[in-house]
Order: sequence, then structure tokens, then C-alpha cells
Amino acid sequence: MGMEVWRFCLLAGMLLLMAVSGGEAQLSPSFYQLTCPNVESIVRQAVVKKLSQTFVTVPATLRLFFHDCFVEGCDASVMVASPSGDAEKDAPDNLSLAGDGFDTVIKAKQDVEARCPGVVSCADILAIAARDVVVLSGGPDFAVELGRRDGLISQAERVAGRLPGPDLDLNRLSDLFRMNNLTTHDMIALSGAHTVGFSHCSRFAGRLYSSAVDPSLNPAYARLLMRACPRDVDPTIAVNMDPFTPTVFDNLYYRNLLNGEGLFSSDQVLFTNLLSRPAVNRFAANQTSFFGAFATAMVRLGRVGVKTSSQGEIRNDCTAFN
Repeated sequence: MGMEVWRFCLLAGMLLLMAVSGGEAQLSPSFYQLTCPNVESIVRQAVVKKLSQTFVTVPATLRLFFHDCFVEGCDASVMVASPSGDAEKDAPDNLSLAGDGFDTVIKAKQDVEARCPGVVSCADILAIAARDVVVLSGGPDFAVELGRRDGLISQAERVAGRLPGPDLDLNRLSDLFRMNNLTTHDMIALSGAHTVGFSHCSRFAGRLYSSAVDPSLNPAYARLLMRACPRDVDPTIAVNMDPFTPTVFDNLYYRNLLNGEGLFSSDQVLFTNLLSRPAVNRFAANQTSFFGAFATAMVRLGRVGVKTSSQGEIRNDCTAFN
């Protein structure tokens, strides 16, 4: 009887593992080798063209990928536009997503459709474009796993509580990433994308204009931020998250944290918390170490909640369900 129970538990465990990992197991860098072998070069050309028009392409596309994956999984649900304004992109946490990220994916999809109609998902195009903007701004190259399908759900009401905010502490950040099968180390590495990021003043004004300036802020950096973001600042004004090399994907983000120059409290906490400080120190001292960890984390991020096989669809237009 004991052996039968053990076998049942083993079988149940194997079935559960297959259910959880089945989607990502079907992803492969060579997924389109026979159906659209040049997809990555087509997307790269579209990204290069968009980048030549504005550097915002880089942070906008990266942030779009993160926000997409953390809500319904990496399924391009964030791309869907709703005439009634109730799609995922319409949620308050997504209203600050820059239009250049959406435009990058839309343009790339149009170019891919011209060569391989009805084959490549918007979700995969977004994943490729996110890798490309990293490489084109000086960051690490890595193979993108492909084979995602586009999701069939995009609702603003499903966004709240799923995206990391600028004021989260280390435990809340770690919990949020853990919900997406990502480790604290992955979170610290992915936070390095802020090296090419920017933010509107309202996202960090509380660190400057509450009862006292956040003591974890370098005083000189705080004064710099106050000049850029006075109390009555235009809400459209944004500042670079790395004030020194804002258009280069490098490890300066972590070196800034060592100096109290993290823009968000959720950035600076990575250094002030003793649990995450060793990783910050390592990435600050060794860019190669950061690049390797970031590439690994991006691949892991790209597996979150993927739809494959008969799930979802291949959208004709990234902004609308078929």
C-alpha cells in the first residue's frame, strides 16, 4: 500500500511539474528556423531604425517588456488597445509607459508580417526587441527563447499589485519577483536596467519633499534632483535614473547606489539592505558579472506565464485581438 501511495505521489508531482514548466519547455531560440528564419534580423533592423529617431526607444521597450511579463505573463497583453480604455495599458501603473516602446513593437511586427504573415507573435517580437535595445546601447547579448503566443486577456483591473513600485522595500520586491519564479538575485540584476531608465518627478518626489529629505539620498544628489524637479514642476518632466551615462547600458547604476545616488527608494534599498548589498557591490565592481546575471535573468523573465502550442493566438495587429 505504501509503495502505491509513493508511486501516486511521484506521478502527481511529475504531472504538476509538466503543467508548470510545459510552456517554457516549448520555447527555443530556433523556434522560427523553418517558418521565419530571418525574424531576428528583421526585428533588429526595425529597432535600429527606431533608435536612430530617439534613444527613448531603449528604456521604453525594456520597460514595456517587464510590465507585460509581470501581469499576464509574456504575452503582449500590454500592447492591446481598448476603445473603452479598460485594457492593461490603461491601468494607472501603465499610463507612464512611453509610446516609443509600443511603436517599436508595432513597426517591427509590420515588417515581420510583410515577410512571414501570421507566423510570429507580438510577444516574441517584444522579447527580441527588448534584447536588441540592450545590445544596441552597450549591454550584453544573449539568445532569446521563442515560441510564445499572444494572450487573449488584457484588463486594466488585473494590473494593480503586480508591478514593482518605486517605494517597495527588499522583502516586498523579492516577494513580487518570487511570484513570477524569479529570485532576489534576478531582481537585483534586472534592476540594473535602470542604468538607461528615466522617471517622472512625481515617482520620487516624496523622497525630497516630505517632512525631511530621505536620509539615504546623497545630499548633493538630492539638491540636483530638487533643481530638476521643484515642487511645482511640470508633470511631464522626467530625469535620467543614471545621471552620468544615461544612454549607455553599463554597471554605473550599481556604483551610483554605493554613493547614495539611487533615484527610487526601491533602488537605494538594494544597497542599504545588508542582504542584497553583496550583489550590488559585486556588480558595481565587475561589469562582466552584472552582464552575465542580467542576461540570465532576462531569459528567466521571458519564460514567465508564457502561452504556447494551442494557447492564445498569433495576432495580426499587436494592438487588437484577432
